[in-house]
Amino acid sequence: MAQILLLNGAKGFGHSHGRLNTTLHDHALRVLKDLGHGVVETQIDQGYDFEEEVGKILSADALVWQMAGWWMGEPWIVKKYMDEVFTTGHGRLWKNDGRSHTAPTKNYGKGGLLQGKKYMFSLTWNAPLEAFIDKEEFFGGVGVDGVYLHLHKAHEFLGMQALPTFICNDVIKNPQVEQYLQNYSTHLQKVFTAF
Repeated sequence: MAQILLLNGAKGFGHSHGRLNTTLHDHALRVLKDLGHGVVETQIDQGYDFEEEVGKILSADALVWQMAGWWMGEPWIVKKYMDEVFTTGHGRLWKNDGRSHTAPTKNYGKGGLLQGKKYMFSLTWNAPLEAFIDKEEFFGGVGVDGVYLHLHKAHEFLGMQALPTFICNDVIKNPQVEQYLQNYSTHLQKVFTAF
């Protein structure tokens, strides 16, 4: 049994009310509990205590981030959470940037203290999957993980390792909520059954 921290980055803004991300977050909570894992959660938009969140991260074997793609990245509340909580965790989540005075240009990003911990992104986008994987489309074939390189690197800076990303596409133009939930169940079972 693993300890998993679910981080819900749903945010009502403009035409979005954050319902799909909350639905996926709640679904993950049920699936992971059914798999026998211990699960704690944070609803980021409802507020949080920095020190409590550092404790949750330290106690977790894996973090699962639920968020929408807004203007080519994470909602601002997710970035704010990371800025505040990761910074508060200095000395516990990370010790330094990894460099030394004897080799100031080597090993940047190697000062994390969370080796052995994992993280996963669960994302919702109105963009079709082809926008990420087709070299002739908007993201030039870099894939969803290429679009989220900065967030992957933030976790790597802490010493964490990525689990496979989950993405729901066409969430406004062609929403298929039941299919998303079915696909997410399959993804979570594949990733976390033997975790």
